[in-house]
Amino acid sequence: MKKTVSDGGPVIIKKYANRRLYNTETSSYITLDHLAAMTREGRDFKVVDAKSDEDITHNVLTQIIMEEESRGQTMLPVSFLRQLISLYGDSMQAVVPGYLEASMESFRRNQEQFKSAVEGAFANSPLAEIAKRNMAMFEAATSAFKPASPANGNVAPAAGEGGSESEMQALRAELARLQEKVDKLAK
Repeated sequence: MKKTVSDGGPVIIKKYANRRLYNTETSSYITLDHLAAMTREGRDFKVVDAKSDEDITHNVLTQIIMEEESRGQTMLPVSFLRQLISLYGDSMQAVVPGYLEASMESFRRNQEQFKSAVEGAFANSPLAEIAKRNMAMFEAATSAFKPASPANGNVAPAAGEGGSESEMQALRAELARLQEKVDKLAK
């Protein structure tokens, strides 16, 4: 769904002879990158020649595609471009825009359905459970290195008081207790 300015229509972008683009909504000059971002956000806009008020949106969008393609982010295969060029002047030329628009809309819907399906599939799956268990183990491991509180009866000996042997025994006991908790979570 295209977003418009307060549902009052598309944002008007004026293009001046010096190639500068002026966004009438924000009262500022913008670049083609700004228009590309607006397109990705679903913002509807119309580019008009500042002098003649002619709609040149198609030309500007084509220019954005050419810049994206020249940056190495090619999306249009050469074979597709050749087929598209060969359709100019053909009797099917009038049908192509509608067909391409319907195909892209179908692709967009399929993409959204796929994304929803993937997100839904992982919501109640074994992978989600594994992620929960991994998080529990991580939390258990980090809590093992925190000083124990006197409230739970596991006070870590102070440096020099109990020596390293008693510290190791306390850590082993704490790890065993945490392992039991992790095992219970896994069931």
